[in-house]
Amino acid sequence: MDIQEFYLSKLNGGFFLRLLIDVVFVAVLIRFVYYKNYRKGDTVFTFFLFNVVIFIITYLLNIVDISMGAAFGLFAVFSMIRYRTEDISAKDMTYLFIVIAIGMITAIAKESMLELCLLNGFIVGLTFALDRNMFFLNEHEKVIERVDLELIKPENRALLLSTLKEKTGYDVHRITVTKIDLTKNKAIIKAYYYNGYNN
Repeated sequence: MDIQEFYLSKLNGGFFLRLLIDVVFVAVLIRFVYYKNYRKGDTVFTFFLFNVVIFIITYLLNIVDISMGAAFGLFAVFSMIRYRTEDISAKDMTYLFIVIAIGMITAIAKESMLELCLLNGFIVGLTFALDRNMFFLNEHEKVIERVDLELIKPENRALLLSTLKEKTGYDVHRITVTKIDLTKNKAIIKAYYYNGYNN
């Protein structure tokens, strides 16, 4: 059997079923978790193609018994080459790692198709829950300028918090003073508020 016949014999129904599972779960992750929150169309394109190409390469490499460590190292190099000059956020890098992991797991895991679906579903579900802050509240901050010095006095803290809630619409729970301008009788503060799924 030559190399062409060897690869064609491996690209059977199992390959296409695994590819379908991979594409479905990554599509759900990208469309209903990532894109719903961040609206980055170019990144969605990159994530999806990264996943599909990595799935195919991993599946084919697994046929010739390449080690898991070598395959993972290869794909890590691919992702670093792609983003070495990009200003990519930690959140985007995490999603990139997730789509790579789903592609690799679905391509080479020995589990049944049902177990693959459950495993991928767990990854997607956990990502959704963490990105929506279901387990914790996410604290945000706003810089507010030209605040009257009278309001930042300790005895006026309750009044300042209620004023900020009324003016900004945010449920501010604490503040820090970053700068005081005595000549203008004004201050610059940071207001902190929670903005999570449970809020």
